[in-house]
Amino acid sequence: MPNPFDLTGHVAVITGGNRGIGLGIAAGLAQAGATIVIAARNEAVNETAIRQIQSAGGQASHCVTDIADPGACQQLIDETLRRHGRLDVLVNNAGIIIGGAPEDMALEDWQKVQTINLTGAFLCSKAAYPAFKRQGRGKIINVASIAAIFGSAKGASYAASKGAVVQLTKSLAVSWGRQNIQVNAILPGYIRTDLTETAESHNPGTLAEKIARTPAGRIGEPEDFAGLAVLLASDASNFITGAAIPVDGGYTVQI
Repeated sequence: MPNPFDLTGHVAVITGGNRGIGLGIAAGLAQAGATIVIAARNEAVNETAIRQIQSAGGQASHCVTDIADPGACQQLIDETLRRHGRLDVLVNNAGIIIGGAPEDMALEDWQKVQTINLTGAFLCSKAAYPAFKRQGRGKIINVASIAAIFGSAKGASYAASKGAVVQLTKSLAVSWGRQNIQVNAILPGYIRTDLTETAESHNPGTLAEKIARTPAGRIGEPEDFAGLAVLLASDASNFITGAAIPVDGGYTVQI
């Protein structure tokens, strides 16, 4: 029986895949055999991520991409197909946070968060759909957040965008299920990334507070996403679609 988790010969695009959670996902998919295309804005950081994946025996390249640009989303998919002739997995991971009280947030900042976190995921998914339909299969993994579940006093724009990403996930799953395209979401909790380190520097004690509430007794690491990403990208998840799965050490399951 073939290994349902084997991604050999598959091509996976990961937006924002050059650091943090995106890189953890990219490294996991590469270890399972997938050829990786990292899509992010910073070429130097992209190249560093590629070297890390290659040093572990994986195959990876990058495409400098700003998903806030609608044309760039289409160009990313077109370039991937030109290079590799196929696309099997799309991971919509790129995202930003602009914090602050909602009454003080500028409309421009609100729209920027929605454009990158939500509209970018929609446009990349839409661009990938023809290739998935043509191949008769496809996997989309949207990286949302546990902020899709909880309110956020100083992150209304982020929470709203991630809640919308979960609903986009469900809608695409329903729309494209007959084409054998599975669409699922991952909801990260508190993970050791540049963003959480910045939050800790601004508000010392934040991480200790989150760890105290987390049953696992720690915050997450980017590599904690590798296994779930492989599951959702592989044949092992062919009957899983429209799901939103927390990766949070149990943070969301207790009162």
